[in-house]
Amino acid sequence: MANAGKGSLKATLTVSMSNFLEAGSIVAAAGGLTLWVNYLNLSDASVGLLGAVSANGFGSAVGAFIGGALVDKYGRKFIYKYDLIVYMIGVLLIALSMNFGMLLTGYIITGIAVGAAIPAAWTYIAEEAPAKDRAAHVGYGQLAWSVGPAVMLFLAVLMAPLGLLGSRIIFGMLFVIALITWVLQQQINESTVWEDQKKEDAKAENMGKKVSIKELFTIKANRKAITLVLGIYFFWNLVAGVMGYFMPYIYQVVGGLTSAHANLLQGTLWVFTILSTYFVFIKLGDKMNRKLLFGIGAVMGIVAWIILTFGSMGMTELLLFIILWGVAAGFGAQAFYGLWAGELFKTQYRAKVQGMMFGLVRVGVGLISLVVPAMITFLGFKAAGVVMIIFLVIHLIIGLILAPETRGKTLKEIEEERYGPEENSMIEEEQLDG
Repeated sequence: MANAGKGSLKATLTVSMSNFLEAGSIVAAAGGLTLWVNYLNLSDASVGLLGAVSANGFGSAVGAFIGGALVDKYGRKFIYKYDLIVYMIGVLLIALSMNFGMLLTGYIITGIAVGAAIPAAWTYIAEEAPAKDRAAHVGYGQLAWSVGPAVMLFLAVLMAPLGLLGSRIIFGMLFVIALITWVLQQQINESTVWEDQKKEDAKAENMGKKVSIKELFTIKANRKAITLVLGIYFFWNLVAGVMGYFMPYIYQVVGGLTSAHANLLQGTLWVFTILSTYFVFIKLGDKMNRKLLFGIGAVMGIVAWIILTFGSMGMTELLLFIILWGVAAGFGAQAFYGLWAGELFKTQYRAKVQGMMFGLVRVGVGLISLVVPAMITFLGFKAAGVVMIIFLVIHLIIGLILAPETRGKTLKEIEEERYGPEENSMIEEEQLDG
């Protein structure tokens, strides 16, 4: 592992284990939510607060803002020295919680660790991937993100007879897996793209030139990329974030399922996502028109939510929902977020802008998590479902309008294509002003 070179799938998989742990912690919390509600007699407000500050909301937002800046400044590998140590503290607190304060603190710490690692993971994978297989490598990161929830939910089903003890054991298992992963991640190489860029930046600074973060808003290519990547991921994740944390709760409260049946259903959904990620995004993402691929997944997701919202939430509707949404999520907005966020920005601020965008997305999920339980209680699930459908339609429109075609191009080629002419014109304007 220590000698893994550029494009190493081993390094990609090692980094992707963070995605497994991060998504796994979100869904492990969701799978045990009703158990904690009963054990601590939690109100709707307390349930919403847990979702809001967790790895699904504000906690990961704070981590992403911090992690993105650190990763651009100190290197992609830097975050892996410390992140999972913080994560282990968080999941251990949850596993040992005896009151709401301990549980809330564990959620916050875990959330910060999850958010900090996200910009590093997607950036590292995109930079180390071969140009002709970049979607495939990003897809393995998405695959790990999907396997984590599936494993945690099926474990929740197996542990159901143990009640809350089962949930505690699952978080203990996350602690052990995180420890093993931390050891492995100490052996990966730094991103060669980042190292090369740092050398170029040093030369540029000696000549009095320096790339500014202001470029994110002054250069048209950046504004367009932010609108695309943030737009599709923000609105899609408002739905997916609610699902990731509250869906087993919704199955039980609205659909009348038991905790074990709800986790089994949601776990099966993630199995479809795993299969779709591999057979669609990994296999076709570097071969098929990406705008078309994105559009197909987005439409499937909308149809899934129409069935869930306006159906009777019987077993037929639930099965159609988990198949359609599960398959769509495998090549949906998150997979394309990981791909496009890694491709469409300069190396100097690639992780920083990812941290900013991911942070804003998680703030949105945190805010909606505060009101989802009360919305379902007072307005009914149908009203909440209509809101979800509107979010999905917006993300579809943004993607179809702005999606680029970057297949087979190196990151350097994409950067020169997107920034070259505009930067030259800016230099000319500065010379004229001078």
